[in-house]
Amino acid sequence: MTTRSASARYEGLGKDGKGHVSLQSGVMKDQFYGFTTRFEDEPGTNPEELIAAAHASCFTMALSFALAKAGYSDGTLKTTAKVTLEKDGDGFKVTKSALSLDARVQGIDPAEFESIAGEAKAGCPISKLLNAEITLDHRLNA
Repeated sequence: MTTRSASARYEGLGKDGKGHVSLQSGVMKDQFYGFTTRFEDEPGTNPEELIAAAHASCFTMALSFALAKAGYSDGTLKTTAKVTLEKDGDGFKVTKSALSLDARVQGIDPAEFESIAGEAKAGCPISKLLNAEITLDHRLNA
């Protein structure tokens, strides 16, 4: 099995603290995050954005492989994930990941596409990880 890692450090505490996150691959190293990147509009990243990236990429890859397994060989898939963070008592909770898919798959019936996409949404490892409502809105272009 594969194991991937990321690391984070936070210097200072609470709203005044400054965080940095790095990925094992090195494509992101010491990327700034903190209260202002999570709850305001300061440039940097935040955990929900990283979850959205993971979910969009995982689902899109799962769908690509499912379509190939079903015999399709030509297409383009573009997915956006919007992760919702809501107040939960004294803390917060990720409550939803809304996937929006724009797809072009040569020769597929819309009903078959919807079925395969739904299975990919439920079966992708990040969907299985998230304990939140996961929705899928898709548009299949001819």
